[in-house]
Amino acid sequence: MKQEDAKDEPASRSYASWLVDLHNKGLRSNGLIEGSRRGGAGPTDDRAFVMGERAVMLPTLNGPAQTSPYSLADTEEGLVLQYEGKSLMYLDPVARPKFYDRTTKDGIPYNKIAVLHSADVLASTVIQSCIRWAPSQRCKFCAIGNSLESGSTVAMKTPQQLAEVVQAAEELDGIKQITLTTGTPNETDRGALHLAECVKAIREVSSLPIQVQCEPPEDDGLYRVLKEAGATTIGLHVESFDEDVRRTIMPSKSGITLETYFKAFEQAVAIFGRNQVSTYVILGMGENVDRTLEGCARAARMGVYPFVVPLRPLRGTLLEDAVPPTSEYMESVYRQVAAILADEGISAEASGAGCAKCGACSALSSFEKLASGGSGGK
Repeated sequence: MKQEDAKDEPASRSYASWLVDLHNKGLRSNGLIEGSRRGGAGPTDDRAFVMGERAVMLPTLNGPAQTSPYSLADTEEGLVLQYEGKSLMYLDPVARPKFYDRTTKDGIPYNKIAVLHSADVLASTVIQSCIRWAPSQRCKFCAIGNSLESGSTVAMKTPQQLAEVVQAAEELDGIKQITLTTGTPNETDRGALHLAECVKAIREVSSLPIQVQCEPPEDDGLYRVLKEAGATTIGLHVESFDEDVRRTIMPSKSGITLETYFKAFEQAVAIFGRNQVSTYVILGMGENVDRTLEGCARAARMGVYPFVVPLRPLRGTLLEDAVPPTSEYMESVYRQVAAILADEGISAEASGAGCAKCGACSALSSFEKLASGGSGGK
């Protein structure tokens, strides 16, 4: 069944438009799949699928997914994505990785150390706790502490544990890149030193590209420390380019101002290079769109990839009952940001590792392809 075989209202949409709608509205799995993850950082409440020619992360457990017009149906040929009961295309869940069946030398299941994102990205939150986790201080969209409270992970992953898991995941499941993020343990290095030690250990067993993600450390010299440890790219996640939204949604983290982030971008690009620094930009939190686009343009001019994503209202967060942005709004911003990226010569494809390279939680790379005359389906 090809995309054009669908006979319902979404049939006239492009692949990119379908993906936008699915990211916003989620997918009712009807009990046909397992493996969705609750709590923690990254794409929680989501499940990885192969859609068309690329892997995507689609919400399956959050509130919007429970009433989504999109659902899965089981057929003799495989699982089919449906819209209001009408078939659109095949949708294949990414298989459970083999490395999940192993435990570390000190007896911890590998999937408590690192997890598979998308189809070929190994990801780990190396420090699962955060100084900003108090209810009055936490980022309202964040679920980093929930997985620790549920026992599905450990508070701190050692460099040796991560190296062991990386080696197995590369050998058994063919992972292609690694993303290491962290909760914020302090207001000085903000986790960068532990990230550097983890990268060093991984470099003893693997040459795969690695992205590190943390808040901007006070000491600009730590960007070089991370690079010399073996990190390929770095993510410095501003979350929003609207300072009013940042103060409301991130009462503690917003103490790191936008100007501090732009100074950090400059320092990081000087070390990692253009297109090898990225920042996360969440839409649907009440932001002013003009400020958002101005921030994306300023970041791109500096050589930073603004990884634009829709708000995912995760269970257990302070925004779990929020309404995701409309697909029309997301498409409009995606198109404008894709044009900005094209003007500045920045692209997901040119990124060495991390969220921009993976792209499974965003449709931005598909709009990049549309802007360059492609189909947007890869």
